[in-house]
Amino acid sequence: MSVILRTEELVKTFHLSSKQQKLQKTKEKVITAVNELSFEAYEGEVYGLLGPNGAGKTTTLRILATLIKADAGDAFIDGSSVRTEPETVRSKIGFLTSELKLEDFFTPNYLFDFFANLRHIDPETRRQRKDELFSKFGVDEFAEVKVANLSTGMKQKASLVISIVHDPKIIIFDEPTNGLDVLTAKVVTDFLLELKAQGKTIIVSTHIFSLVEKICDRAGVIIGGKMIACDTLEALIATKPLEDVFFDLYASVMGGAK
Repeated sequence: MSVILRTEELVKTFHLSSKQQKLQKTKEKVITAVNELSFEAYEGEVYGLLGPNGAGKTTTLRILATLIKADAGDAFIDGSSVRTEPETVRSKIGFLTSELKLEDFFTPNYLFDFFANLRHIDPETRRQRKDELFSKFGVDEFAEVKVANLSTGMKQKASLVISIVHDPKIIIFDEPTNGLDVLTAKVVTDFLLELKAQGKTIIVSTHIFSLVEKICDRAGVIIGGKMIACDTLEALIATKPLEDVFFDLYASVMGGAK
């Protein structure tokens, strides 16, 4: 397998306001969200970034999606640098985050067409993609319903459909099943497996062990912005369940930080 995504010692820091310091119960004015993070993902695999809230997973994926810039280091997606070739990177990826907020006033139908036009997708291809994806996720019944009136699950489905309007070869999902009911979560999980079967490369961040065990070929455990362990899923769970592996790693890191 060939490497299709590579990060090289990514670093990202954030300055905290007085209010943020109070909320996070810290006197530190600068926090390091991602700390010299390096890992590789191979073509056609599902790679999971596993870690607790605040571990740096979302920040890492936002850097990969070119939504924010790293302070140091670089990442290469299908040979293109997120630092120097962001537009090329965006043409190759689809990005979905649970924090993606679709405009309440518009309908899924309008938003799909809008983003398809931004991607310069011809009308016939756009129609075929819309028919296929709307039918698969049941969005077709709500195509003309304003986003404000959709359920949480349907908003997530519409967001997923829109994020892959251009049929990208690399798909980056940040907590794809977060906040979803069990039925909607299964639809999303099954679709991730379908995308994998199509040869897509998928990067998923999550804190849900069962999701990693079900769909991932390899996984990296990230704690405090650092990569603590990275291996095939088979190797990670060779002697104990993934949950036990994670908490052993977490205890060793946090115990050493005291």
